[in-house]
Amino acid sequence: MLKIAIVVLMLALLASLGSGFYFLMVDQGDKSKRRTFHSLGVRLGLAITLAGLIVYGVASGQLGHRNPWDAGPRPLASQEQESGD
Repeated sequence: MLKIAIVVLMLALLASLGSGFYFLMVDQGDKSKRRTFHSLGVRLGLAITLAGLIVYGVASGQLGHRNPWDAGPRPLASQEQESGD
């Protein structure tokens, strides 16, 4: 469920980025329209929420590094010598 929320937030960030670009091109520096500024605020809120979800996921153990190229933590040299005896 957490991973789905992260993907949805990332897609919302992309949509907000696209709308900000659209408003920037359409408004062409019109100072009475603040749509680009509002889009930036929405994007900032989404980014903070996304970062919070990622921190929560790592802290709770729902997100981690289970990569095929990462064998996990290696034992210390003292532990290797004890097990080798």
